[in-house]
Amino acid sequence: MNPLGQPLRVKANFKRLGLLAAIGLILFAVLQIFPSTSTQTTDIQSAPIITKAQAVQSARSFAASLPDYSLPVDEDDVLVTYQTHSDVYGYMAKTKQLNDYNRKWEEQYPYDVFRVRLPDEVKGGYLHVDVHMRTGKVVAFKHELPSSLYASIEAEPDKSKTNSALRLAEDNMTLEQKVQSAAGIVKEFGYDASQLELETGENDGGLVYSDPTKQIGDSRLELRFTFQNEEVRSFDAVFSVPEAHNAYVNQQTRQANWMTYAGYGFLTFVLGVLAIIYSILTRSHTSFKRGFVLALVHFAASVIGTLNMMPLFEAQGLSSFMLMFLMVIQLGVNLVMSATIYLSLVAGDGMWRKIGYNPWPRAKEPGYGKYVLDSMVVGYLWAFILLGVQSILFLVLENSIGTWSTTSADQSTYNMTYAWVFPIMAWMAGIGEEAVYRLFGIRMMQKIVRNTFIACLIPTLIWALGHTLYPIYPVITRPIELTVIGLLFSLIMLRHGFIAVVFSHVIFDSLLMGLSLIFMGDVLNVSAGIFWIVLPAIVGYVIYRFNPRKKEKPYVTTPHHEALQ
Repeated sequence: MNPLGQPLRVKANFKRLGLLAAIGLILFAVLQIFPSTSTQTTDIQSAPIITKAQAVQSARSFAASLPDYSLPVDEDDVLVTYQTHSDVYGYMAKTKQLNDYNRKWEEQYPYDVFRVRLPDEVKGGYLHVDVHMRTGKVVAFKHELPSSLYASIEAEPDKSKTNSALRLAEDNMTLEQKVQSAAGIVKEFGYDASQLELETGENDGGLVYSDPTKQIGDSRLELRFTFQNEEVRSFDAVFSVPEAHNAYVNQQTRQANWMTYAGYGFLTFVLGVLAIIYSILTRSHTSFKRGFVLALVHFAASVIGTLNMMPLFEAQGLSSFMLMFLMVIQLGVNLVMSATIYLSLVAGDGMWRKIGYNPWPRAKEPGYGKYVLDSMVVGYLWAFILLGVQSILFLVLENSIGTWSTTSADQSTYNMTYAWVFPIMAWMAGIGEEAVYRLFGIRMMQKIVRNTFIACLIPTLIWALGHTLYPIYPVITRPIELTVIGLLFSLIMLRHGFIAVVFSHVIFDSLLMGLSLIFMGDVLNVSAGIFWIVLPAIVGYVIYRFNPRKKEKPYVTTPHHEALQ
């Protein structure tokens, strides 16, 4: 980190960093990119993903075959989202049966689907049709009628409490009536009724058949029906998941909520309050003009990211008023977060300058343009190193504590209005998290613990706890991984400064998010993925070009140095 009052220079051994970066990229490619060597491969057919328009066409063709449904003329209200049986995927991943499942059953019984929501103009509500994302085959459907009791039933996490509610919603249909009502669907979807075993009792809700000829490990295929108005309301064919697995996931999710809200949320709030205090106490060493642009970029990125998830929110069936209300609340939260980041930037800058360090130089300081350019290069090299470190961590954690992951509709690019916008979130994370947990957090902790490693560790742990709601289990996996990654970010900050660590974080996230677009395969998203990966280089070069040496101003004062306190 540069001392105040001296020309700016990034002190880095580019040869050594370059070698480590090359090793990191190789490890990342071998352990996470190539399916044949990935620790959790998804060996499925190579057919490309169909378009959402093709999914709509398949859904409309299926809906046209239903005797009690009339196709809408206006398609403006048609919604296509990605949905997933994350429990099936997770169970197969946890038990090391995912590759076997993909080879044998994924083509017929996918865990990932496009769900097409078609308005039902006759009965009201919607018809949801699930379409295989590769073959375009319809695999499931559900009628969502107005004022249905099923909305509360399906939201109930404890399935043991839903049986009586199901019986009420089904108008107490007899088992024989359910079997007769479902017979046509069983035949239409190509199942041999003589091979099916009835799993549902006379007093049970719904209707479940199992197919003993289609089994993998302890899981077997189930045909699941629900009923309403003495008709089939929904049908799905899905492999069963042991109750013990679901109980484990629920218990882990409760732990993750505690870590996120009590650990990350509360302690980040404390840091925010301290940022307000220290931005005032150190105002003579900084300026409240500092950080405004970065905070504005953070706010803009967070707003764009929130609005981009609108299809996912719409799929929850919320009213227009409730949807708008939730958007306003979320935008308010985004504004508060950006304000906290702004104060952290001001306070962090002032606290470091007060003791004679210059982690975040101002434009026009001697060497600024070249300093930013070199910081960008350091950022790329460290991002490549971090990808390798992350790959090793995942491998070690998988083979030590049994780490596994599953799918999530909440985090899928297929549920975004424009998937190609997704990597803008890398800039939100890179700016915001490095401002709070590194620029401000490290210096704040140094005033309390007087030990640099501990001062880096505490805000890193707080930051790491904020990532426990990702679908990776055990939930302690990400805190362990990100504690190591966060300590490396702290090293970058202390050695190369705030600009370098922001570039490192943004590039690290942009690489992962950009690759997710590239893997989608279409020209637009591949091009966008490449653009977002190279954007930090463009930003660094543009700043360099617009800050030539002739615009730089020499220092006219020597700042006061104080000992670390």
